[in-house]
Amino acid sequence: MLKLRKTTFRSAALVVGTAFVTVTLSTSLAQQSRSGELAHATSLSAAAAIGQTQAPPVLNPSHPDTYVVERGDTLWDIAAMFLRDPWYWPEIWQINPQVANPHLIYPGDILSLAFLDDGRPVVIREGGPGNTVRLGPRIRVEPIEEAIPTIPFETLRAFLSRPSIIAKSELETLPYVVAHRDGLMGASGNDVYVRGTDGGVGSQYSVVHGGEALVDPDDDTVLGYEGIYVGSGATRVVGDPSTLRLVESTRETLIGDYLLDAEDVLPANFLPRAPEAGTQGQIISVVDGISLIGQYQVVVINRGVNHGIEPGHVLSAYRSGEEIIDTVRGGGMLNREKVQLPDELAGTIMVFRSFERMSYALVMEAESELQVLDVVRNPES
Repeated sequence: MLKLRKTTFRSAALVVGTAFVTVTLSTSLAQQSRSGELAHATSLSAAAAIGQTQAPPVLNPSHPDTYVVERGDTLWDIAAMFLRDPWYWPEIWQINPQVANPHLIYPGDILSLAFLDDGRPVVIREGGPGNTVRLGPRIRVEPIEEAIPTIPFETLRAFLSRPSIIAKSELETLPYVVAHRDGLMGASGNDVYVRGTDGGVGSQYSVVHGGEALVDPDDDTVLGYEGIYVGSGATRVVGDPSTLRLVESTRETLIGDYLLDAEDVLPANFLPRAPEAGTQGQIISVVDGISLIGQYQVVVINRGVNHGIEPGHVLSAYRSGEEIIDTVRGGGMLNREKVQLPDELAGTIMVFRSFERMSYALVMEAESELQVLDVVRNPES
């Protein structure tokens, strides 16, 4: 049995389950499919061993000893409160196997910092609504949507309501606008005729215009296309073609524009962590088409499921170093030596949806502005 010692000015009494804590690490791995459904993978569990050689995660110098979770918190915020590097949260979060959905944290939960005998820090839930123990065959039922999300929920809601990527594989199967009704402009309140829909009357769709190709800089392969949101509509008459009534417009709907199912909001509950294998890729697009990227903006990277990338994976983003001419000791005027400046850390991103060869990620921290083609790779301690 592993013993825990609390910080000296906290109460030494700690009762979890049957007065001892089984130290396990649980990683809830989620794979997001194109339809917006979250498929949960099995949890990873590993016993923490005294005397292990891996250096413990570094605590945030201003960490609290106890924190009561509040509504509006995110898991990233809490991890950053306790740790210098939030992606090490799975290494310090100690689950109670007596609790349903033990990796989830709820408003009102009390989180306390403790230490193993070897000095490694752990965070334990000491009570609150998320720490109800199972008694006999009954288990506590807590709606998952009440748990705090990993990343800002409203940021994702706004993004997912306006799809911005069209996978290359979708082009031949997506429904599309085939004609305007009565030659009227494709705007809110007017009807358009569409083909390829399979929903009934009232089915809702986002209308997007195919934009620039998303090209993988590694091999120049086209991975998909930017989807420029032009509006939304609902099926009024089913047939071939069906009649779609446009209910919102940000620009004119054109013949050839694509229809995407209105997406469900992504359940943003997954553990922030570094990829298990070394990963290096690049930012290939930024949603909304701006040139400089800051905190809480969505980017697309050229790494996905085929590269082992999953929701919750955290990557460091680096501003690509410029190539300059050494004007000091770089040779004569006609033969100046070129120098490649190093990449500089510019921010941290977290993947929240993965496709085969690309992923959506949210910029969690931005030390300086990021740009398309900047490098992303496993975070360093």
